[in-house]
Amino acid sequence: MSRVRRCAHFVPGASEKMLGKALATNADALVLDLEDAVTPENKDSARVEICRWLADVDFGRQERMVRINPLDTPWFRSDVEATMVNPPDSYLIPKLHGPGEVRLIDRIITDLERQHGHPVGGVKLVVLATETAAGLLATGEIPCVPRVDAVTWGAEDLSAALGAKRNRDDDGRYLPIFEHARTMCRLSAAAAGVQALDTVFTDVTDPDGLRRDCRESAAIGYTGKISIHPSQIDIINEEFTPSAADIADARELLAELEVQRAAGKMAFRFRGKMVDVPHFTQAQRILALADTLGVG
Repeated sequence: MSRVRRCAHFVPGASEKMLGKALATNADALVLDLEDAVTPENKDSARVEICRWLADVDFGRQERMVRINPLDTPWFRSDVEATMVNPPDSYLIPKLHGPGEVRLIDRIITDLERQHGHPVGGVKLVVLATETAAGLLATGEIPCVPRVDAVTWGAEDLSAALGAKRNRDDDGRYLPIFEHARTMCRLSAAAAGVQALDTVFTDVTDPDGLRRDCRESAAIGYTGKISIHPSQIDIINEEFTPSAADIADARELLAELEVQRAAGKMAFRFRGKMVDVPHFTQAQRILALADTLGVG
């Protein structure tokens, strides 16, 4: 993956006010939304505004990610062609049905990179793999081109596609089919060697629920999450940043590994538990992530 996005934050509706607020946050990526946050009547004007941002606004360290409209809409082609003049860092691709669409988008972007003199492959794709039933069934095939840099998923659009009345139970846990989508997204990203980015937590009034949701996804290897309100950003960043304790534990384990390896051992007791190669791999991942994020 080209970068790790702890928090990718939506900037809705080509709103100058919202962009200004988002630029002042700690979000790693800003998702400039041309899809659901924009009415059909305002698609053209929103596209013009986002093109202006890409050309003129200093985003600093924040990734410029544009969510375009789906391929089967009348706005898709204009979204890509207009924004590729001054290209974003990445596109968030919604409502995919299968890998053929990803390959088509890759070809279109490649042609536009060449046309405008941009480095081929420089613009990355973040793919929404589960917003349609067909997409969910093809999740493992979605990250099919090198341009794909992350896989994420969507419970809300999947609910609509399935005609589901809700996607969580009374305790706030995902119902089985949506937990399956979350799991398949994680497996797809792992198989492709790209980032797994967890979906939105829609209740912006429930910070404890958001924190729990982050911890659940981090426990199965997600390394970031999408936010829809500025109040969510710092919580998400905190939960997807290795803690000082995690970093210290990882360093201690790998230091002990060197001692044990010198004695010919690759499995040994550490703090009362037996450890071996999978534990060392996890410790190395923690330190690599901390190094990427500049913490610890």
